[in-house]
Amino acid sequence: MSRCWTSASLLLQCRRIHTVAPCLKNKTGAEHRWLERHFNDPYVKKSKKQNYRCRSAFKLLEIDEKHSILHPGLHAIDCGTAPGAWAQVVVEKVNATGADPAAPVGFVLGVDLLQISPLEGAVFLPHANIADPDTQKRIQELLPKGKVDIILSDMAPNATGIRELDHQKLISLCFALLDLAPHILHPGGTMLCKFWDGKDSHLLQKKLKQDFREVRTIKPQACRKESAEVYYLARSYKTKHTT
Repeated sequence: MSRCWTSASLLLQCRRIHTVAPCLKNKTGAEHRWLERHFNDPYVKKSKKQNYRCRSAFKLLEIDEKHSILHPGLHAIDCGTAPGAWAQVVVEKVNATGADPAAPVGFVLGVDLLQISPLEGAVFLPHANIADPDTQKRIQELLPKGKVDIILSDMAPNATGIRELDHQKLISLCFALLDLAPHILHPGGTMLCKFWDGKDSHLLQKKLKQDFREVRTIKPQACRKESAEVYYLARSYKTKHTT
């Protein structure tokens, strides 16, 4: 689940009355500060202007601009896809709708615990836990070629407010993706996964370096300055045999 859903109920209340000011009046100090920061965020404004479902789209756009991880014809899985902003970017970049008839057509599968509004060019698997073996089997069934070229993850667990515990929970989700990778990621493929920096980050990095030939740490400018979120970009997946 993407962190775009944080305080989603507050946003929904504001949208129902079509203005921010009345919504702010009856909120606690923390809620007031979150909403004020959200509506003043330049990336939130850009996402509305460019019709992206969430500001997180600009994190992926920035990463792709600098590292060229997406191109027409790729098959991709987007884990923690709700509300679908990353899927929007990927659909455009891999030409999943066939909008460019001269370019190869890609494929996008989005997976999340939450319900996801339909998106042309993407196949969504909602109410699905990526760590569940049944979900993993369903993913393989939905992939046209059985495997993908790139695994994307903007997943985040429901925050407890205990930083170290939340960090460990997200690291565990990333390890679940690595367990899934031998079954769905082509040799030479790419993985981009979000984590919250903490004491176990080096364990995830070590595992990625065992499984991929190139691993780098990225913090896009679109990440909030106060956020602990960082991304590992791992490229050139090593051949693995599965049973």
